[in-house]
Amino acid sequence: MKISKRFKSVKSNIDITKEYSLEEAISLLKDNSKVKFNESLDCAVRLGVDPRHADQMVRGTVSLPHGTGKQVKVLVLAKGAKADEALAAGADYAGFEEYIQKITDGWADIDVIIAMPDTMAEVGKLGRVLGPKGLMPNPKSGTVTNDVANAVKEVKAGKIEFRVEKAGIVHASLGKISFSKEQLKDNTSAFLQTILKLKPASAKGTYIKSIFLSSTMGPGLKISNEEAVISKA
Repeated sequence: MKISKRFKSVKSNIDITKEYSLEEAISLLKDNSKVKFNESLDCAVRLGVDPRHADQMVRGTVSLPHGTGKQVKVLVLAKGAKADEALAAGADYAGFEEYIQKITDGWADIDVIIAMPDTMAEVGKLGRVLGPKGLMPNPKSGTVTNDVANAVKEVKAGKIEFRVEKAGIVHASLGKISFSKEQLKDNTSAFLQTILKLKPASAKGTYIKSIFLSSTMGPGLKISNEEAVISKA
């Protein structure tokens, strides 16, 4: 396989065997971003949990201090005045019957769905469609609520949802590589702090096993586990 000039350049500037601080890793990823689009900063945390057990499921939300840098399309499933309230708060789409039908027909041009509790009987029937796409509203993530206006504002401001995968890894995008180093560090620290707070009581041994940061097209850099402790302080 032919190795590109960009890859050779990145490889010469980065030691993938080293553990970095957040500041070092973010600086390297920013300095070595040579592609023609604004990459995301991605974080992967491997946890010492077994997600097959319900009491070791790590799932939550975090409001990133500086947002995600992404224009999030929000659909609110609500009726009447609540739909109007959602639109006034910044929702891209709001309504009920027509959107239930559109989703049933395969429409999925949305990033987040927020639903009123009284709509969940119908929304629940779409679980097989929405679940695999990560779009199913859930009370634990704040996407099933009567306060749809506040939920819309939080999502638009940078609130993200995450959950541990079968392999025990949590993935999240924490902003754009064009953000300042301080903004990316703040976002990453907020994410790590939230992960720490969600440690299951039944989890034994080392909770955070490894942390990696990468840009969309860049290498994964291992972050010192001490950074998670520092971010909690």
